[in-house]
Amino acid sequence: MAVALSTGTRDDETAEAILSSARAAVLDFGVRRTTLSDVARRAGVSRMTVYNRFGDLHDLMRALMTLEFGALLERVADEAGGEHARARLVAALVLIAHQLPANPLFRKVRAAEPELLAPYVLERLGGTQRVGLGLVERSIVEGQADGSIRPGKVRPLAAIVLLIEQSFVFSATTIPGSTRAELLAELQTALHGALAPPHLDQ
Repeated sequence: MAVALSTGTRDDETAEAILSSARAAVLDFGVRRTTLSDVARRAGVSRMTVYNRFGDLHDLMRALMTLEFGALLERVADEAGGEHARARLVAALVLIAHQLPANPLFRKVRAAEPELLAPYVLERLGGTQRVGLGLVERSIVEGQADGSIRPGKVRPLAAIVLLIEQSFVFSATTIPGSTRAELLAELQTALHGALAPPHLDQ
């Protein structure tokens, strides 16, 4: 799968080739066995071109994950339907919770090199999380305007929603005794409960 960038310029074409090659290398070998030289060879550019465009391997992996996972979030958010903003937001979050853990790159990194994801759970927000937080905040503003989401400060409410979603994405498979479909249904109920005004049925 080619990793899409934006404007079609030569620089963007080079970046797309590098990111697509990095993705293929990680899926083939994992991050630890991927090198800038291997990525450069696959992309048909020099190692220095990769370094000048993205920095070291850590920076390249961060750019790749942000682009791929952020694009998934935005695509799902655009596709999610519903009668009001809360319904659309919850539908998008449930779809993301279903699709992101199934993404081949996410699965590879989570299974083989989970330490790459640990800083974004324990220390700071990554690019994908910032994309997700922005999507949630915009939906909350829209939902408070149409009456489908309870009043309150947008950032704390969005943060709680993001933490619920993040916990599900990273940890749902660790708890036995429930099917994926059952857990997704409970996630949907929990998100509606967190967001709905007190006087509305969920």
